[in-house]
Amino acid sequence: MTEVIKESMFDQGVLAKETIEKLEWLSQFGKDPAGGVTRLLYSKEWVQVQHALKEWMESEGFEARFDEIGNLFGTLKGKNTTETVLTGSHVDSVKNGGIYDGPYGIVAGILALKHLKEKYGQPLRNIEVVSMAEEEGSRFPFTFWGSKNIVGLAKREDVEKITDFEGIPFVKAMEESGFSFRDEFKELRKDLKAFVEVHIEQGSVLETEKKSVGVVHSIVGQRRFTVEVIGEANHAGTTPMGYRKDAVYAASQMVFDIITMAREEGDPLVATVGKIEAQPNIVNVVPGKAIFTIDVRHTDKEAIISFTEQLTSRINEVSKEHGVETTIDMWMDADPVPMDATVVELIEKQCKENGLNYKLMHSGAGHDSQIFAPFVPTAMLFVPSLKGISHNPAEYTEPGDLAEGVKGLIGALYELGYK
Repeated sequence: MTEVIKESMFDQGVLAKETIEKLEWLSQFGKDPAGGVTRLLYSKEWVQVQHALKEWMESEGFEARFDEIGNLFGTLKGKNTTETVLTGSHVDSVKNGGIYDGPYGIVAGILALKHLKEKYGQPLRNIEVVSMAEEEGSRFPFTFWGSKNIVGLAKREDVEKITDFEGIPFVKAMEESGFSFRDEFKELRKDLKAFVEVHIEQGSVLETEKKSVGVVHSIVGQRRFTVEVIGEANHAGTTPMGYRKDAVYAASQMVFDIITMAREEGDPLVATVGKIEAQPNIVNVVPGKAIFTIDVRHTDKEAIISFTEQLTSRINEVSKEHGVETTIDMWMDADPVPMDATVVELIEKQCKENGLNYKLMHSGAGHDSQIFAPFVPTAMLFVPSLKGISHNPAEYTEPGDLAEGVKGLIGALYELGYK
């Protein structure tokens, strides 16, 4: 029988208090005047928070180190040092974001290691928490810089010529922060046996269903499109309705049909038209051009392909009916990423045995776990987000739910690191 991580061992109130205190402490690094947190890759605030986390890790007795690009690792050494179980998340934020997105997974990891060490001592294999350099892409036009370097996907040429919104080169910002490129000829880590990431949901499923923990079995795939509809700009008063090639009218029917099709398809598919532009965008001119975006997500690759093929066909039909010209540009095509079935089953088992109020679910947003999953057995734990709000100073998770997420992680790391 698996040993149950009883609540008396890891008191709910203590975990909740420790977690929220550390999150509020981290939020001081990059505190935004608008009320949230702005902590962008290789900024002064980013450097400060990584070094503060390193000091905390060392104070708990972990071996702490940076890699070449600035990922921070804190290790609870195991008896077998050739195998490592990894947990953690990203330390960067969006502009004026909340205090939970990313840092919660780091805090949960450190607290989990702390409590496991106190209760069970040295693990069988290394257990390591990582504060990843970057995930959001909020400063430079590149995402997952931290995790992509760990698994060897990031390349020097990807970032050598990019700059931030103020024109500061990526390479200059990195070097001024004390870091440099990874040696791409150096062998990648072979000790990683599992990765478990804890994160806020950034959606409303858990809150709506009154669940404290989500065990994530997959991360959705995405396809994104830009659709350009070309009609004919003309005088709003002298052009009869029947003579018009109104680009907005055609685009509006396309948008209506796309959303209707998605509603009919049902969960877990979602489709969003998030940006719409009209040209010339003048009150007394029939619009000659309309541009809109489409974001389609699903946990099944074939379902995304099938739906977007139907979507494209319908857009072309509407275009023909309205006598307009339409171009469809698919500029993102990311496959769904399943989590490791064995690790998911292990986490679910721990949730059951420790009485956590959980549900199996998919993630509708992207996370570092999708980068790790093709290389390392990976799974995720979610905790609820109030009203589904994220990337916003109003981002909030109840302290009790934060504690439940840490307890779930403790159980997972115990199974993976001590068994």
